[in-house]
Amino acid sequence: MQYSPAGGPVSPAVDRRLLVSYDNYAAAQRAVDTLSDAGFPVENTAIVGSDLRLEETVTGRLTNGRAALSGLITGAVFGLIVGLFLGLFTSTTTSFFGLVLWSILWGAIAGAAFGFTSHAFTGGTRDFSSRSSIVAGRYDVQVASPMLDQAQALLQGGVQPADTVVVQRPPSAGPVTSPVAAPDTAPQAPGYPVTEADETRAEARADEVRAEEARDDDRAGLSRGRRP
Repeated sequence: MQYSPAGGPVSPAVDRRLLVSYDNYAAAQRAVDTLSDAGFPVENTAIVGSDLRLEETVTGRLTNGRAALSGLITGAVFGLIVGLFLGLFTSTTTSFFGLVLWSILWGAIAGAAFGFTSHAFTGGTRDFSSRSSIVAGRYDVQVASPMLDQAQALLQGGVQPADTVVVQRPPSAGPVTSPVAAPDTAPQAPGYPVTEADETRAEARADEVRAEEARDDDRAGLSRGRRP
Protein backbone atom coordinates (compact mmCIF):
# COMPACT_ATOMS: atom_id res chain seq x y z
CA MET A 1 0.00 0.00 0.00
CA GLN A 2 1.36 3.40 -1.01
CA TYR A 3 0.75 6.58 0.96
CA SER A 4 0.59 10.20 -0.09
CA PRO A 5 2.62 12.96 1.64
CA ALA A 6 -0.55 13.89 3.56
CA GLY A 7 -0.63 10.40 5.06
CA GLY A 8 -3.61 8.96 3.16
CA PRO A 9 -3.49 5.83 0.99
CA VAL A 10 -2.90 6.27 -2.73
CA SER A 11 -4.74 3.98 -5.14
CA PRO A 12 -2.49 2.37 -7.77
CA ALA A 13 -2.54 3.92 -11.22
CA VAL A 14 -4.98 2.24 -13.59
CA ASP A 15 -3.96 1.61 -17.19
CA ARG A 16 -6.91 3.05 -19.09
CA ARG A 17 -7.40 3.08 -22.84
CA LEU A 18 -9.53 5.40 -24.94
CA LEU A 19 -12.95 3.98 -25.78
CA VAL A 20 -14.61 6.89 -27.58
CA SER A 21 -14.42 10.70 -27.67
CA TYR A 22 -17.20 13.27 -27.91
CA ASP A 23 -17.38 17.02 -28.31
CA ASN A 24 -19.80 17.49 -25.39
CA TYR A 25 -20.06 16.14 -21.86
CA ALA A 26 -23.69 15.02 -22.16
CA ALA A 27 -22.80 12.54 -24.94
CA ALA A 28 -19.91 11.12 -22.90
CA GLN A 29 -22.24 10.74 -19.91
CA ARG A 30 -24.80 8.89 -22.05
CA ALA A 31 -22.07 6.53 -23.28
CA VAL A 32 -21.24 5.60 -19.67
CA ASP A 33 -24.96 5.20 -18.95
CA THR A 34 -25.20 2.79 -21.91
CA LEU A 35 -22.39 0.69 -20.45
CA SER A 36 -24.00 0.76 -17.02
CA ASP A 37 -27.38 -0.36 -18.39
CA ALA A 38 -25.63 -3.27 -20.14
CA GLY A 39 -24.14 -4.47 -16.85
CA PHE A 40 -20.59 -3.23 -17.50
CA PRO A 41 -18.59 -2.46 -14.31
CA VAL A 42 -18.53 1.32 -14.77
CA GLU A 43 -16.16 1.77 -11.81
CA ASN A 44 -13.45 0.94 -14.37
CA THR A 45 -14.37 3.92 -16.58
CA ALA A 46 -13.45 7.59 -16.51
CA ILE A 47 -14.48 10.74 -18.40
CA VAL A 48 -11.46 12.93 -19.12
CA GLY A 49 -11.85 16.45 -20.50
CA SER A 50 -9.11 17.85 -22.75
CA ASP A 51 -8.42 21.29 -24.27
CA LEU A 52 -9.95 23.13 -21.32
CA ARG A 53 -11.03 26.74 -21.79
CA LEU A 54 -12.91 29.40 -19.84
CA GLU A 55 -16.24 30.57 -21.25
CA GLU A 56 -17.93 33.67 -19.83
CA THR A 57 -21.51 34.22 -20.97
CA VAL A 58 -22.73 37.80 -20.68
CA THR A 59 -26.27 37.84 -19.29
CA GLY A 60 -27.02 41.56 -19.58
CA ARG A 61 -26.13 45.14 -18.76
CA LEU A 62 -25.46 45.97 -15.11
CA THR A 63 -26.32 49.38 -13.66
CA ASN A 64 -26.41 50.70 -10.11
CA GLY A 65 -30.17 50.07 -10.00
CA ARG A 66 -29.87 46.48 -11.16
CA ALA A 67 -27.01 45.85 -8.76
CA ALA A 68 -29.15 47.21 -5.91
CA LEU A 69 -32.11 45.02 -7.00
CA SER A 70 -29.93 41.92 -7.13
CA GLY A 71 -28.54 42.71 -3.68
CA LEU A 72 -32.06 43.32 -2.35
CA ILE A 73 -33.23 39.86 -3.46
CA THR A 74 -30.16 38.15 -2.04
CA GLY A 75 -30.47 40.04 1.26
CA ALA A 76 -34.18 39.24 1.55
CA VAL A 77 -33.55 35.52 1.12
CA PHE A 78 -30.77 35.61 3.70
CA GLY A 79 -33.00 37.56 6.08
CA LEU A 80 -35.79 35.00 5.64
CA ILE A 81 -33.45 32.16 6.61
CA VAL A 82 -32.18 34.03 9.67
CA GLY A 83 -35.71 35.02 10.70
CA LEU A 84 -37.00 31.45 10.47
CA PHE A 85 -34.11 30.24 12.59
CA LEU A 86 -34.58 32.91 15.27
CA GLY A 87 -38.36 32.45 15.19
CA LEU A 88 -37.93 28.94 16.57
CA PHE A 89 -37.02 30.46 19.93
CA THR A 90 -40.13 32.66 20.20
CA SER A 91 -43.08 31.75 22.39
CA THR A 92 -46.00 33.14 20.36
CA THR A 93 -47.09 32.99 16.72
CA THR A 94 -47.25 36.79 16.48
CA SER A 95 -43.68 37.14 17.61
CA PHE A 96 -42.60 34.47 15.14
CA PHE A 97 -44.12 36.18 12.08
CA GLY A 98 -43.03 39.60 13.26
CA LEU A 99 -39.44 38.46 13.65
CA VAL A 100 -39.44 36.83 10.19
CA LEU A 101 -40.85 39.94 8.51
CA TRP A 102 -38.35 42.25 10.21
CA SER A 103 -35.50 39.92 9.23
CA ILE A 104 -36.62 39.97 5.59
CA LEU A 105 -36.95 43.76 5.63
CA TRP A 106 -33.55 44.46 7.14
CA GLY A 107 -31.90 41.81 4.97
CA ALA A 108 -33.37 43.40 1.84
CA ILE A 109 -32.24 46.91 2.88
CA ALA A 110 -28.74 45.76 3.73
CA GLY A 111 -28.45 43.72 0.50
CA ALA A 112 -29.64 46.59 -1.69
CA ALA A 113 -27.20 49.01 -0.05
CA PHE A 114 -24.31 46.60 -0.42
CA GLY A 115 -25.12 45.86 -4.08
CA PHE A 116 -25.43 49.55 -4.95
CA THR A 117 -22.20 50.64 -3.24
CA SER A 118 -20.13 47.69 -4.49
CA HIS A 119 -21.08 48.41 -8.11
CA ALA A 120 -20.66 52.16 -7.72
CA PHE A 121 -17.09 51.70 -6.50
CA THR A 122 -16.15 49.85 -9.71
CA GLY A 123 -16.30 53.16 -11.58
CA GLY A 124 -18.04 51.67 -14.61
CA THR A 125 -15.22 49.24 -15.43
CA ARG A 126 -17.60 46.26 -15.46
CA ASP A 127 -21.12 47.31 -16.41
CA PHE A 128 -22.38 43.84 -17.28
CA SER A 129 -23.33 40.62 -15.53
CA SER A 130 -22.08 37.23 -16.67
CA ARG A 131 -21.71 33.53 -15.87
CA SER A 132 -18.35 31.77 -16.10
CA SER A 133 -17.76 28.07 -16.70
CA ILE A 134 -14.89 25.74 -17.58
CA VAL A 135 -15.58 23.63 -20.67
CA ALA A 136 -13.47 21.12 -22.61
CA GLY A 137 -12.99 20.78 -26.34
CA ARG A 138 -13.05 16.97 -26.17
CA TYR A 139 -14.39 14.46 -23.65
CA ASP A 140 -12.67 11.06 -23.69
CA VAL A 141 -14.41 8.01 -22.25
CA GLN A 142 -11.65 5.71 -21.00
CA VAL A 143 -11.85 2.17 -19.65
CA ALA A 144 -9.39 -0.23 -18.08
CA SER A 145 -7.23 -1.97 -20.68
CA PRO A 146 -8.41 -5.55 -19.96
CA MET A 147 -12.04 -4.51 -20.50
CA LEU A 148 -11.60 -2.43 -23.66
CA ASP A 149 -12.93 -5.07 -26.07
CA GLN A 150 -15.96 -5.78 -23.89
CA ALA A 151 -16.80 -2.06 -23.61
CA GLN A 152 -16.45 -1.58 -27.38
CA ALA A 153 -18.84 -4.45 -28.07
CA LEU A 154 -21.43 -3.14 -25.60
CA LEU A 155 -21.19 0.45 -26.84
CA GLN A 156 -21.51 -0.55 -30.51
CA GLY A 157 -24.61 -2.57 -29.67
CA GLY A 158 -26.29 0.35 -27.88
CA VAL A 159 -28.41 3.08 -29.44
CA GLN A 160 -26.38 6.18 -30.28
CA PRO A 161 -28.03 9.58 -29.58
CA ALA A 162 -28.98 11.58 -32.66
CA ASP A 163 -27.08 14.68 -31.51
CA THR A 164 -23.87 12.84 -30.67
CA VAL A 165 -20.73 13.96 -32.50
CA VAL A 166 -17.80 11.57 -32.23
CA VAL A 167 -14.42 13.29 -32.18
CA GLN A 168 -11.52 11.75 -34.09
CA ARG A 169 -9.23 9.71 -31.87
CA PRO A 170 -5.71 11.01 -31.27
CA PRO A 171 -2.87 8.87 -32.73
CA SER A 172 -1.82 7.63 -29.26
CA ALA A 173 -5.28 6.51 -28.20
CA GLY A 174 -4.65 2.79 -28.63
CA PRO A 175 -6.13 0.19 -30.96
CA VAL A 176 -8.98 1.34 -33.18
CA THR A 177 -11.04 -0.32 -35.84
CA SER A 178 -9.80 0.68 -39.28
CA PRO A 179 -12.45 2.42 -41.40
CA VAL A 180 -13.68 0.74 -44.57
CA ALA A 181 -11.70 2.12 -47.49
CA ALA A 182 -13.61 3.62 -50.41
CA PRO A 183 -13.23 1.84 -53.77
CA ASP A 184 -10.35 3.18 -55.80
CA THR A 185 -11.38 4.21 -59.32
CA ALA A 186 -7.87 5.12 -60.48
CA PRO A 187 -6.21 2.80 -63.03
CA GLN A 188 -4.36 0.00 -61.35
CA ALA A 189 -0.70 -0.70 -62.01
CA PRO A 190 0.23 -4.16 -63.33
CA GLY A 191 0.98 -6.80 -60.80
CA TYR A 192 4.55 -7.29 -62.12
CA PRO A 193 7.43 -4.78 -62.21
CA VAL A 194 7.76 -2.77 -65.45
CA THR A 195 11.23 -3.14 -66.99
CA GLU A 196 13.09 -0.84 -69.35
CA ALA A 197 12.56 -3.30 -72.21
CA ASP A 198 8.80 -3.13 -71.69
CA GLU A 199 8.88 0.65 -71.94
CA THR A 200 10.96 0.45 -75.14
CA ARG A 201 8.49 -1.97 -76.75
CA ALA A 202 5.58 0.27 -75.75
CA GLU A 203 7.25 3.30 -77.34
CA ALA A 204 7.99 1.34 -80.50
CA ARG A 205 4.40 0.20 -80.73
CA ALA A 206 3.23 3.81 -80.33
CA ASP A 207 5.59 4.90 -83.13
CA GLU A 208 4.19 2.20 -85.42
CA VAL A 209 0.64 3.35 -84.72
CA ARG A 210 1.54 6.96 -85.50
CA ALA A 211 3.32 5.94 -88.73
CA GLU A 212 0.31 3.90 -89.83
CA GLU A 213 -1.97 6.87 -89.18
CA ALA A 214 0.35 9.13 -91.22
CA ARG A 215 0.29 6.69 -94.18
CA ASP A 216 -3.50 6.58 -94.03
CA ASP A 217 -3.61 10.37 -94.14
CA ASP A 218 -1.25 10.42 -97.18
CA ARG A 219 -3.39 7.88 -99.04
CA ALA A 220 -6.52 9.89 -98.30
CA GLY A 221 -4.82 13.05 -99.61
CA LEU A 222 -3.69 11.37 -102.85
CA SER A 223 -7.15 9.96 -103.50
CA ARG A 224 -8.69 13.41 -103.14
CA GLY A 225 -6.03 14.91 -105.52
CA ARG A 226 -6.83 12.47 -108.31
CA ARG A 227 -10.52 13.41 -108.43
CA PRO A 228 -11.48 15.66 -111.46
